[in-house]
Amino acid sequence: MNVLGIESSCDETAASVVGATGVLSDVVHSQVIHAEYGGVVPELASRAHVEKMGTVVRAALSEAGIERPDAVAATAGPGLIGAVLVGLSFAKGLAAAWDVPFLGINHLEGHLLSALLEDPAPAFPFLGLVVSGGHSTVYLARDVGNYTVLGETIDDAAGEAFDKTARMMRLGYPGGPVVDRLAAEGNPKAVKFPRPRPGDLDFSFSGLKTAVRTHVQKKDRASDVDVCASFQAAVVDCLLGRVKEAAERTGVRRLALAGGVAANSELRRRALELDLDVFVPPKNRCTDNGAMIANAGRQRLIRGERHAMDLGARPGWRVDE
Repeated sequence: MNVLGIESSCDETAASVVGATGVLSDVVHSQVIHAEYGGVVPELASRAHVEKMGTVVRAALSEAGIERPDAVAATAGPGLIGAVLVGLSFAKGLAAAWDVPFLGINHLEGHLLSALLEDPAPAFPFLGLVVSGGHSTVYLARDVGNYTVLGETIDDAAGEAFDKTARMMRLGYPGGPVVDRLAAEGNPKAVKFPRPRPGDLDFSFSGLKTAVRTHVQKKDRASDVDVCASFQAAVVDCLLGRVKEAAERTGVRRLALAGGVAANSELRRRALELDLDVFVPPKNRCTDNGAMIANAGRQRLIRGERHAMDLGARPGWRVDE
């Protein structure tokens, strides 16, 4: 069964075909127009999706060597409502025209299950650390569709903290890659940034972001590379600290990383040092992509699920609902 997956929740227009043998194609168009604004502009993102969606989908089908899939899946949320609607509407139109099943997929479930695309893949149950610009969550995944949130951010997500730190340091956008690159040259112990703990297994990165701002405004501040290294170390400490506690509480020894921040080199390196079975995806599978949506759709189709064409976009959709 070949499933076409469409992703348009933010600033990537993506399409992929996933079949029984794995990923047959994976096409992503990243919007660069937002860089001059220092963040994603929702209206511009929606317009760019409209312009590129047809081209990206045709490229995915061509790369996979098929004219039409056996089903179509698309992100239905969470995400920017206008952006989500572009991909969701396009997918419904294709499914109706081809007379094939349609599924609306939770974007976060796509990230969480993306580890199943790799070889070896984690067996259920496993812990999932999904970290991106809008989400920082530790999940317990018992099966497809059976997820429990063990801890989540109460304010900024880790990716937001990276972007905002880069912005206040005038390093450019997106902030994650540039902070990661500079941190490799710095001393992670140069600045004693806080490791906020709001309670239980939850995260909070707004205080860390404020601490960075306070420090960089000082006359005797550390160098950019040391600030980046120290900030990054604090974020990774917070993320992996909660993961270790989650493993101790649940007894689950398998961990899958996912989301854009999972491409961070320090997080990947230190996660692999944990006394757990850790599944780290390729970097191109961390950022938003169509393969994760096609995969989640395929998993649900195998279980007999289908969605009606009146399924609406759900910008605040939680994966545990």
